[in-house]
Amino acid sequence: VQLVESGGGVVQPGGSLRLSCAPRRFASDFGNYDMSWIRQAPGKGPEWVSSINSVEGNTYYNDSVKGRFTISRDNAKNTLYLQMNSLAPEDTAVYYCAIGFKELAKTSGPGTQVTVTS
Repeated sequence: VQLVESGGGVVQPGGSLRLSCAPRRFASDFGNYDMSWIRQAPGKGPEWVSSINSVEGNTYYNDSVKGRFTISRDNAKNTLYLQMNSLAPEDTAVYYCAIGFKELAKTSGPGTQVTVTS
């Protein structure tokens, strides 16, 4: 399943963005997948950000974003979201959605750039 991310942009510290992710083609089994967000900052390796599981919708967060980011999904719309509040410069990265749980999730899209700068 190829995924497409959107919603990135340039924001000042303390600002908010909402990222979205959907399969390039409608996937009737989207709700069966655990889904995650992964980010990669310039010059660094991929970092797991958050996951949501397929059945219970339980959510999990990296400590670095806990309390600021919220992951959610709308299976009927085939869409995964990441609401990001209180953004900081260290959140600057390309954000990818991924199929799977935590560090085992696999990305397949181009990502969306988030830049936090004053």
